[in-house]
Amino acid sequence: MNSQRPTALIADDEPLLRDVLERLLTQLWPELEIVAQARNGREAVDKFDEYQPDVCFLDVHMPGMTGVEAARHIGRRAHLVFVTAYDQYAVQAFAQGVLDYLVKPVEPSRLEETVARLKERLRASQPASNTDALLHQLAASLQKSSTPAPLRWLRASVGQTVRLIPVDDIDFLRSEEKYTTIAWRDDTREPREAVIRMPLKELLAQLDAEQFAQVHRSVVVNLRAISHVTRGANETADIHLKGREEVLPVSRSYLHLFRQM
Repeated sequence: MNSQRPTALIADDEPLLRDVLERLLTQLWPELEIVAQARNGREAVDKFDEYQPDVCFLDVHMPGMTGVEAARHIGRRAHLVFVTAYDQYAVQAFAQGVLDYLVKPVEPSRLEETVARLKERLRASQPASNTDALLHQLAASLQKSSTPAPLRWLRASVGQTVRLIPVDDIDFLRSEEKYTTIAWRDDTREPREAVIRMPLKELLAQLDAEQFAQVHRSVVVNLRAISHVTRGANETADIHLKGREEVLPVSRSYLHLFRQM
């Protein structure tokens, strides 16, 4: 372990998320030196062996070698923090407080708590002796989980910037060939729009079916955003949204979703 300035590695296959986490860590833990970033688990292992950082922030799901597999290679040689888009991976190993975790998008208040715990653990020197057993348990838990949890956020271009949009803030999605328009609310609850290069069908498969419903071949709506539905001619309907002027079409194939409304 580095007895001087603490060092860290950040591993995530999303460059934006690596940069966001590094920026937040710089603000919350100025003494910490980010010595390396990695794009996948294999690179994380190589960078760890090269730099021997005190702390490793590892994305749970990365192409090739996962963050958990990389962590098993690192073992007790560093303090581990897993970063995940899915709450379901906050399993017993995390809850015990030995292996820490952050949920994307990372919230500064949650990261501040993690930083405080890491500082305490660094003062205590070595990571917990049962880290290896907990990593084995975590790997087994992830292997059993064949169905990934629904998306929690989407990355989209808004003007010249890239935004992380919480899925709960989305009102509806509308497809246009290979692109999908996201209609969402920002922190002020003002309606916004963004575009991502992902077909609606592929996106729908990753959304929570209890919250989002396809109502037209080109439209998916957040059921929580609906104000009311009006019946139209020829077994169709229109969806009116809370706080938005747009009216969404419901085609005949999906009218059964609103029979009780």
